[in-house]
Amino acid sequence: MRTTTLGKNGPEVGRIGLGTMGMSFAYDPQNRDDDASVKVIHRAIDLGVTLLDTADVYGPFTNEELVGKALAGRRDKVVLATKGGLVLDENGLSLNGRPDYLKSALDASLERLGTDHVDVYMLHRIDPGVPVEESWGALAELVAAGKARAIGLSEVALEDVKRAQAVHPVAAVESEASLFTRDSFGEVLPYCNEQGIAFLPYSPLGRGLLTGRFSNPADLTEDDWRRAMPRFTEEAMAANKAIVDTVATIADRHGVTLSQVALAWLVAQGEHVVPIPGTKTPAYLEQNAAAADVELTAAEIAELDALPAPVGARE
Repeated sequence: MRTTTLGKNGPEVGRIGLGTMGMSFAYDPQNRDDDASVKVIHRAIDLGVTLLDTADVYGPFTNEELVGKALAGRRDKVVLATKGGLVLDENGLSLNGRPDYLKSALDASLERLGTDHVDVYMLHRIDPGVPVEESWGALAELVAAGKARAIGLSEVALEDVKRAQAVHPVAAVESEASLFTRDSFGEVLPYCNEQGIAFLPYSPLGRGLLTGRFSNPADLTEDDWRRAMPRFTEEAMAANKAIVDTVATIADRHGVTLSQVALAWLVAQGEHVVPIPGTKTPAYLEQNAAAADVELTAAEIAELDALPAPVGARE
């Protein structure tokens, strides 16, 4: 697989990474199979998919345990990212960006992951009750302590990146980004490209809409949380078919899948853009990894750039 670095000063990674959330959380949770997921992670490493992304909230906690199990004896072969600051408990989701909490959260993550450090520790969301400088300062202390090699931010505005950057270097920014979601393309992505900050698009396949496998909400299992998302209503999916059809036309031209076109378009957005699609299926992993070698023409990239905004908010 072609490689890049995780930001201008970061370690080498494959141009396609792996998001592990769906292996144990949110998407079709009834079909969780940890042994199969471990095999997918092992195969990903063999293919050069070396950036692995998880978080303590996925499960919660079970996804980090799964990744830790998969990395036993293989830790030195991957660039490992996890996140903290988003809490899921009996009261639902909440934010906690307090320095003491973030430090204890990483300690717990390291134990679950079976390692003494992560390569990137990310603030999962900014807590509006805590100045970003305080949260970021705590993460910087974790770098100084050797528990994280670098630190990053998830789902942030440009102002947040600059405020954090004034305290300690920002290695990576993770945001939802795809042909369906371009909120970060106006300011955050250009700034990351300018500064040499890695940009990690999660849900790069539009939460599955860009695979061509879903045309109706009935295609999802009853407990799949996408059923509650505005873009997965019957009306929105029908309206957004035109976007998927354009991707399919380009895919046919290259003899590749829709997913591969969608990922190749993201890779073309910057030297340090590393999409992190998730999958539990070996065949889809192979397809996603191969997207690193799909080269779209300038005209095709422009055609995809010009696609209209989708019907329905992302969440």
